[in-house]
Amino acid sequence: MRRDVAALAVGFAASGVLHLVKPEPYVAIVPKPLPFKEELVAGSGVLEIILGAMMLYPRTRKLGGKGSVALLAAVFPANVQMAIDVVRDEKAAGWFKAGTVLRLPLQAPMIRVARKAARG
Repeated sequence: MRRDVAALAVGFAASGVLHLVKPEPYVAIVPKPLPFKEELVAGSGVLEIILGAMMLYPRTRKLGGKGSVALLAAVFPANVQMAIDVVRDEKAAGWFKAGTVLRLPLQAPMIRVARKAARG
């Protein structure tokens, strides 16, 4: 297995656990028009754990990769919302503002790795 796919899988699983253990930061970044924020966060956390596990096993890697691409695309608006909120927050530290904005382009390489997993 490629190391980049394994790293993405572990990152997905860890992020999923955080969604379930400490959901508040994730609930706060769900785009404002969406209802059922807590349920969306819990569901995406469970999905991240499942998809991360799927990418670790050859039999399920392709489906896990495809699902990961879809999930990364689906949560991108929440990451944009977080960046907007943090940049507007006068109390937020400059390094935190920069980090939330600079992490947005990191989704592209994550999607690229998930696509590699989807190809098997």
